[in-house]
Amino acid sequence: MKLRLKESLLIVVFLMIHTCVLKSQEYSREIGIQTDNDAYLWYGQDRYYTNGLFIFYRQAAEQSKFLGKEFNKIIYEVGIGQQMYTPLSAFVPEPYLQDRPFAGYLFANGQVNLFFRNEQVLKAGLSLGTIGPHAMGQETQNLLHQTVGLYETSGWEYQIDNAVAIDVKLNYTALFFRKQNVFDISLESQLNLGTTFTGMGLGLLFRTGNINPFSQSAYHNARIGRNQTMRKALKKELYVYAKPQLNYVAYDATIQGGLFSSGSPVTFDVRPLVFEQKIGLNYSNDRFTLDYALMFKSREIYSPARHHQYGSISAYYRF
Repeated sequence: MKLRLKESLLIVVFLMIHTCVLKSQEYSREIGIQTDNDAYLWYGQDRYYTNGLFIFYRQAAEQSKFLGKEFNKIIYEVGIGQQMYTPLSAFVPEPYLQDRPFAGYLFANGQVNLFFRNEQVLKAGLSLGTIGPHAMGQETQNLLHQTVGLYETSGWEYQIDNAVAIDVKLNYTALFFRKQNVFDISLESQLNLGTTFTGMGLGLLFRTGNINPFSQSAYHNARIGRNQTMRKALKKELYVYAKPQLNYVAYDATIQGGLFSSGSPVTFDVRPLVFEQKIGLNYSNDRFTLDYALMFKSREIYSPARHHQYGSISAYYRF
């Protein structure tokens, strides 16, 4: 009996120590999913950018691999995604009534995220994929509509034609002002160059609530790492954010067709200046992140197409 009691005590002590060790570790990897849909506005809209699904895997680099001492953190990222676009409705069987082309975009991407010690963030990514029927937008939307009991789609036979999608994307963030980790303002810019999307954007990011520095914040998917010192400073986050941004659009293959393809039956010219406003709510603890955001965009096309808005829901798990 005494031996069993000692063994039980040893097991309990071992489990307590093991639990403490696990709690002291900083999670270095993250998986996540993001889903975009205008249904998340909760009033029945189904048009233009109508659905997006993305799956991510991220991993923090080893500290010894940092280039010099200018970085707090480096995170590598890979992902896959699909986006679908329709006219004012997914049931527009006549091409002359379509105010935006049907289009699908399927891709895989890789990205490097660099977090500087001076509260600047640089992200560089490469995406490879396809637009057109090979992106399976029609099949995916039909499956979604059948699953949830929505109306039958019609008009996908006039979608943007197949084309290879090769794109490079750069994002840069620089902190302007921060007050006691409850409010900050930052400059955000982006550059897109490729066969699918080409353009640039400039905006301001506002965050308020319980926030962390960028190198530890869920806003930049940076709550993973391999630095125990930074781990001790990591705290839960609950904040709202807003980002007004002005975009210059040089090319959009989901509207104009493939850059080197002329076989799309329905295409339009893009409006060069597009304003967008993003508003969101984020909660993050050690293991999980949940994010809900609304996106509002001004008119993108020289057609009767109107302004657009949609919602985005993201969930991430760290290990």
